[in-house]
Amino acid sequence: MGKRIMLVDDAKVVLLKLSRLLSAAGYEIAAVASTGTDGIELYKQHLPDLVIMDISLPDMKGIEAVKKIIQFDPEARIIMCTYLAKKSTVIEAILAGARNYI
Repeated sequence: MGKRIMLVDDAKVVLLKLSRLLSAAGYEIAAVASTGTDGIELYKQHLPDLVIMDISLPDMKGIEAVKKIIQFDPEARIIMCTYLAKKSTVIEAILAGARNYI
């Protein structure tokens, strides 16, 4: 089985499309969350190899969820995924511990 990926996004269509795309490419979807709080808890339970996190979640900023995951696991690999690509947001996400931004 491929690497284990957790998806955190409040848009169901995004979760569905990413799940299908990544599964077809040989990756295992370890967990799926639609809020930052659920994403943090599911990360602790499943310890995925990679997290793809939306920047905008209903209960907290994705960047806040990144900070909490990094506090729990400083080696966590998190990629921020959003269509809101402001330079300041990219910098904030990287400083919070995200490895990359798409």
